[in-house]
Amino acid sequence: MNTKILPILSRRSIRTYTRQPVTDDEVRALLEAAMSAPSAMATDPWRFLVLRDRAALSALADILPHGKMLNEAPLGIVVCGELARAHRQELSYLLQDCSAAVENLLLAAHLLGLGAVWLGVHPNEDRVSGIRARFGVPEDILPLAAIAIGRPAEHPAPRTRYNAASVHTGQW
Repeated sequence: MNTKILPILSRRSIRTYTRQPVTDDEVRALLEAAMSAPSAMATDPWRFLVLRDRAALSALADILPHGKMLNEAPLGIVVCGELARAHRQELSYLLQDCSAAVENLLLAAHLLGLGAVWLGVHPNEDRVSGIRARFGVPEDILPLAAIAIGRPAEHPAPRTRYNAASVHTGQW
């Protein structure tokens, strides 16, 4: 394990949280990190729905089949994209840009001592339409992912998922 990149290797999906809230400054730092992600032609098509209200978090948990931890998380962020803002208005660029924002947010959460887990939304139409209906997300905005965030109540060991069989040098 390369100790120089240990902060990345020790980032794990965290699904249980303490009841301690996430501060406004931490939310701002998470969003700044997310918005520092690269995007094709610097279009920054991402949009963020920040949820702190217990009823809203529980409603999001009801929409996402694997999102039950949102019932206990003090913070949820739905990462969305505005297709009209994406490079060439192409879904592929939107997905890449917003995925980079999600990863930056996950890494920032870890570096702040928070725990987080990425929950898939797109391309599941029931999840997309459920989020749009419950939270008033406009039709031109595409919910892509949700992230449950809080102070970790679990601490999985660092790991690497490096697999040499996945690496091809020079040509396949």
